[in-house]
Amino acid sequence: MKGMYINGRWVGGTSTAAAEILNPATEEVLDVVPAGTPADADKAVNAARIAYDNWRWVPGLEKAELMHEAARKIRENYNEIARLLTLEEGKPLPENEEEVEWVIGTLDYYAEMSRTYRGRLLAPAERSQFNFVIKESIGPVACIVPFNYPLLLMIWKVAPALAAGNTVVVKPAEQTPLTMLLLAERVFSHFPPGVVNVITGGGDVGEALVKHPEVPIIAFTGSTHVGKRIARLAADRMKRIHLELGGKDAFVIAPDADLETAVEAVAYAALINAGQVCTSTERVYVPESKLPVFTEAMVGFVSKLKIGPGLDPETDLGPMADSRYRDKVERHVSDSVAKGGQIVTGGKRPDDFTRGFFYEPTILINVNHNMKCMREETFGPTIPIMGYRSFDEAIDLVNDSDYGLGACLRSNDAKLAKRFFEEVRAGTIWINDPLTDNYGGPFGGMKMSGNARELGEEGLESFLETKHVHWDFDERPKEFWYPYGE
Repeated sequence: MKGMYINGRWVGGTSTAAAEILNPATEEVLDVVPAGTPADADKAVNAARIAYDNWRWVPGLEKAELMHEAARKIRENYNEIARLLTLEEGKPLPENEEEVEWVIGTLDYYAEMSRTYRGRLLAPAERSQFNFVIKESIGPVACIVPFNYPLLLMIWKVAPALAAGNTVVVKPAEQTPLTMLLLAERVFSHFPPGVVNVITGGGDVGEALVKHPEVPIIAFTGSTHVGKRIARLAADRMKRIHLELGGKDAFVIAPDADLETAVEAVAYAALINAGQVCTSTERVYVPESKLPVFTEAMVGFVSKLKIGPGLDPETDLGPMADSRYRDKVERHVSDSVAKGGQIVTGGKRPDDFTRGFFYEPTILINVNHNMKCMREETFGPTIPIMGYRSFDEAIDLVNDSDYGLGACLRSNDAKLAKRFFEEVRAGTIWINDPLTDNYGGPFGGMKMSGNARELGEEGLESFLETKHVHWDFDERPKEFWYPYGE
């Protein structure tokens, strides 16, 4: 059984209970980990708090070298990390290899930023004055990570937090702790004890981290429901909250778009990681005149995709991560059909697999905004397609959502593209290249999709406190001081 990584040592949990980690493609047990408790969370936070007193003063150059070393260690263990990630999370190996590459790149990116990012000088009001802004670390950061991208969404928090001079306590998702524990062993072990801590457990452990008085900031990626709970708990102590929450991203096919390439773009945006991406395309809007042709082409393309275990080199779509997420997809599809929607392909568990959490990629038509598949986050391999009469209507449909994480457009019409990125209320707009991120480009949402920004300078700023220093070298009393009568 894997232990927990606290204060640079491997420790067991305060409870003897253990949690089984399943392979979602076979439902076989991969390993067991401690079923952590709030007492374990307290130990990890205390270790992070003690380590913070020294880590906050480590020079930027030294921090950068430690982070670059972590990136080198990932390269040395690349194949093992990608394989284990595939076994515990389920998505195809090429997608996990890309995730590992992103972890490496994010570490290197923030390592360099830690060298120089400090603050700025201000123009003084008087000649004798010196004004400047300092960017300071905050303290131990609770990093609560989801199952769908266990390493990517971890490093988007951990790398900038460390670069800023904070220590971290990472709590992976219950389904996917193994790869993070492997990184603690192989990748982060050279950091000073207590700087990086990893604990396992369920919602009670996460809640203990959120409530802990020595945790001033919580970085969370996950559902909007849980994000609201975190916000309420954090409010009692006015903690900083870094919430990257759910999405219901739309993809608009403009009238000028080439339908053949649009089909490929939509399939990728909707089905990567079996649709278990916060920015998955979950609503597709097509000009009504092109709806039949587009739908037929979409069905033809999707029906050729191969479902299977992530380690099979022929696999395009792996399993979902857990049976409960597949159950939710089935509920959304059933709701759509009950309200007049039509399944044109998929809509069931594949016949070829008696075990594993597989679900066929599903295309729905005759959908509307009264259906769950068009309003609530589905988080699965579904593609609901709806027609629109004008581009004005298309933008209105995109904005008719409680969420605002991302949105995609397929068009080479510059006027339409400009209207789209100006008028759509979403944190990231992708035009012709869906779901592609940039290390320097901030990622995050609007509305019910949260308040976080990850990556870029904004990602680092999320883990820094701002302090203004006003220094006057002239010690003489000021004319505007008391008493006013003189």
